[in-house]
Order: sequence, then C-alpha cells, then structure tokens
Amino acid sequence: MKNILTVFSFFFCVSCASSKDTNYTASTPADPLVRTFLGISLTDSIDFIRWNLTFSDNQYTLQCNYGIGKNNTNGFINGGEKLSLSGKFKKEHNNYLLINGRQALKLAILNTNLLHILNTDNSMLKGNGGWSYALNNMTPVANAQTAIVSPKVILKDSMSFEGRTPCGVPGIIAPGMECYKLKWYIVLYGDSQKNEPTTYKVFGTPWRVEGGRKGDWKIITKDVGKIFYQLNDEKGTPFINLLKLDDGVLIFTDAKENLLVGDLDFSYTLNRRF
Repeated sequence: MKNILTVFSFFFCVSCASSKDTNYTASTPADPLVRTFLGISLTDSIDFIRWNLTFSDNQYTLQCNYGIGKNNTNGFINGGEKLSLSGKFKKEHNNYLLINGRQALKLAILNTNLLHILNTDNSMLKGNGGWSYALNNMTPVANAQTAIVSPKVILKDSMSFEGRTPCGVPGIIAPGMECYKLKWYIVLYGDSQKNEPTTYKVFGTPWRVEGGRKGDWKIITKDVGKIFYQLNDEKGTPFINLLKLDDGVLIFTDAKENLLVGDLDFSYTLNRRF
C-alpha cells in the first residue's frame, strides 16, 4: 500500500510540475480597442481595468475588474464591474492573438515576464500618466531574454514620457524607505538637426522638493537591435536606463538590461505625452 501511495504521489507531483500555466496581471486604461475585445460599452465611465490572464496549452482564461477608482485605495467604487472570458489563443511570430468570438486582441511578447497590448497596426498601445498596457508575469523568472528590435530614433527638440511605476527602479528609493508607487514625468531634449540627444529633466515622486533633476542623456544602440536611453547624473554616472519599445512606450531596465516586471497595480513602462 505504501508503494502504491508513493507511486501515486510521484505521478501527481510530476503532473503538477509539468503544468504550463502562466499567469499575468496588470491595471490598464480602457482604450476603445480593449473595450471592444472585452465587450465593455464604449460609453461606460472607467478609470482602469485590472487583468488576470492565464495561458494553458492553447487556451486562455481572463478575469477583469473595472470601473471608477476608489480614492486612497487600489480598488473600485462599489467593487466595480467584473467579467470573465475564455477561448483559444494563437502564437504568431512574437505575438499572442487572443480570440473572443469575432474579436481579437494582439499582445507582443517582450519576454517570458512581460506582454504588451498592441494596436491594430502592431504598434504598442500607448497608456497615460496613470496606467500602461504592459501585463506582468505573476511569477517572473530571473534574467529573462528579451527579443525586441527598437524602432529607429528620430529626435525632436523635446519629447516627454509619463507614468506610474512600482518602487523597484534601481537606486531611486533608499532601502527601508516606505514607498507604494513612483510618479514620473521625463522630458528628453535633443538636437533635431543632428538627431543627437542633449539634456533631460526628470520630475516626479523622488524630486518633489527640489523641483526635478537635470542632466545629460545618451542613446545606446546594441547590435541585437535594442535601443536604450541612458540618463546620467551630474557626475556622468548612469542612474536611469530605459529601453525603447516603440515611439510611444519606454520601459525601465536594470544596469544589466533586464526589463523590470511590475505588479497588479503598475508596470514599469512610460508613455509618451508629446
């Protein structure tokens, strides 16, 4: 009997270990493209949508909670509205295509840890100053390889990016300091004639008292097609690293170029304002 139980336990554990379920979470704005896929009215008042997306074999399940945000919480007034979807998905090149009846939603696979919702023209769907369209793996793996080819940089005299992120951007929040989220507004200045970067200004939570931070920035192009924006402090030391995902979306990385993974409330992407 003991041997039978041992064998049963072994196969049960193997079955559990071989499960390929992957879970992603996010809080996103409510673009018409997203509303249409989810079957949400285009006229409903919505601050944000919270996602819980699971992939299993060729099937997906999706639970969403949405509505008007409740002040001083990460939830919704009266609990918001809820919906559930399930269906098949396809992997096309480096994208997932979710099918919901006659509707489809395309997500770029940035790496094992991160997905990003796409427009119908395959550009990254741009978020706002509160939320972004990146979905975060709930059990991220370390040093996930990123297969991204950044679009060519064409600089204007200035361009700005905004967003809210968790507090894990390296070197920004001192160890032991209480922090729930970071607000960001970054202006990048450039010489549009030479297509070269010049200076930057960073505003947000860490520099609220001093009214922002200034310095020089660089564009670093890797031979694998990735383009990074490196912001240096007054000593010329890199203190912010961003990967260009799209003309409208940047994502924070660590010093080793690993993409930072967010949580159910915020991602580590910034969205272009102008």
